[in-house]
Amino acid sequence: MGQQFKMLKQLQQMQARMSKIQEELGEKTVTGSAGGGMVTVVANGHQKVLSVTVKPEVVDPGDVDMLQDLVLAAVNDALEKARDLAAREMGTLTGGLGGLGLPPGLMG
Repeated sequence: MGQQFKMLKQLQQMQARMSKIQEELGEKTVTGSAGGGMVTVVANGHQKVLSVTVKPEVVDPGDVDMLQDLVLAAVNDALEKARDLAAREMGTLTGGLGGLGLPPGLMG
């Protein structure tokens, strides 16, 4: 019974740390870019796009497709970096799960 209580307490502590990490992710930002920095996108750790910057020299009314492709690539780059950031931050937390004696498949 004491072991179960200890595990429950550890899980509650982990849940509190997870909530804190989630909150902190909203304050961290990553930058994605495309076209050698011609288009940049800033996103936070919650994968919310905060800003898009397009350098004027890349705007060509005759080649809107290229601009759309650059924006899409920059957004995807930023979102991938945001996912990586979240995985790293959560990895610091889930790395400690092994000590709880959980079944191997439960940790992902």
